[in-house]
Amino acid sequence: MKNNPEKRRRSIRLTSYKYMAPGAYFVTLCTQGGKCTFGKVSPEGKVTLNSFGEIASEEWRRSMGLRAEVDLDAFVVMPNHIHGVVVIKHDLSGNNVGATGQSPQQRTDYPPRGPVPRSLASFIVGYKGAVTRRINALRKTPRAPVWQRNYYERVLRDGDELNRARFYIQENPARWADDDYNPAAGPAHAEAAPAVFR
Repeated sequence: MKNNPEKRRRSIRLTSYKYMAPGAYFVTLCTQGGKCTFGKVSPEGKVTLNSFGEIASEEWRRSMGLRAEVDLDAFVVMPNHIHGVVVIKHDLSGNNVGATGQSPQQRTDYPPRGPVPRSLASFIVGYKGAVTRRINALRKTPRAPVWQRNYYERVLRDGDELNRARFYIQENPARWADDDYNPAAGPAHAEAAPAVFR
């Protein structure tokens, strides 16, 4: 029986960090199998999104309107991945709202399942789900996977890291030929840290 990397995948989260804490997070989400589902990049470094890529872009932008507790900073939709900066903020009362302000309150009479409410993971699950539903409706492939399991994230600890992330996102299309997520350059993995943070 061949090894299945999906079964052996270890957690890439910081064990002591609360991912519902207010702050800025750099995230990378990859498509299933690293397929160029969202479009292409020209030799000049310009991204051309197809209808699936437009959905991914629209849902990213819509997320801020749907989730008052989230601000979205720089982002780019590439052929087979997305890089973006997600900011989880405080509400006006000073309380951390988190990333699922519209979620119902969780019951406590049984162990919780899924991502922690009002967390970065909760935001990512909601975003991935919205994109997947719309793409599968368009291509008439119910329940077909769009995304690779898991995602890469980094807590941006200061303004320098935030600016490095913004610059990396802005310049990502121009570096596509050498991008680690480019299928022609090598395999894409959600655990792989983008070059900006290596």
